[in-house]
Amino acid sequence: MVKSLEQIHEELNVWGFPHHPWEFTLGNTHIVLNPKTLVMTWIVMLLVIVFTVSATRNMNMKRPGKLQLMVEEIFQFLRGLVYENMDPKKGAGLMSLIFTLFIFLLFSNLWGLVPTMMSPTADVNTTAGMAIMVFFLVQFMGIRYKGAGHFKHFLEPFPFFLPLTIVEELAKPVTLAFRLYGNIYGGEVLIAVLLGLLGLNTFIFGGFIPSVVWLAFSIFVGFIQAFIFTMLTIAYISQVVKEHEH
Repeated sequence: MVKSLEQIHEELNVWGFPHHPWEFTLGNTHIVLNPKTLVMTWIVMLLVIVFTVSATRNMNMKRPGKLQLMVEEIFQFLRGLVYENMDPKKGAGLMSLIFTLFIFLLFSNLWGLVPTMMSPTADVNTTAGMAIMVFFLVQFMGIRYKGAGHFKHFLEPFPFFLPLTIVEELAKPVTLAFRLYGNIYGGEVLIAVLLGLLGLNTFIFGGFIPSVVWLAFSIFVGFIQAFIFTMLTIAYISQVVKEHEH
């Protein structure tokens, strides 16, 4: 018997995480929150803290540990991307944010591969929140370096292009959010569909067997999507910074 996607998710919820949406109204705004996404986000945040603290707690320049080497390689790689796209003096102040953004997205993308767990980035609310943060960060950096002149590019090359340039600017966070959400959510749905088609007992290892089938590919996608989101963030920021330098 082929099970529905809702039935499979219900059986995989062996930990009893709340999964029914919380709905409430704030003023004239109707808000819907997924409590399971919040729980998974808190878990990922804790994992990121444990990972970074463990990697940097006993730093040794002569004989660095494996975790320290891993963090240093990731940091140097991201720093190279930032410094290639903008003035190192300006980019240095962004390194903590860029590094944290990449690590959080990477852990979030891969967390759904753990049996019975779910990726926070498989919820569009999470990816939309991250994209909106990037959008306002870009606007802040533009205003910081160019003041009110930051908004001059909305009128270029001709003022009547204003509606198009506004749509173009607003499209950036939309594409950021849905690209990440679509890839991560699609992978998790595929695994869930396999569980239903194969008729496996989803209580056993949380459907571990079909998860392994797509494990390598899903890890690759998780890394790539974290990199793309971070790289686009760097590109958007460097664009407004370079305009100021010119």
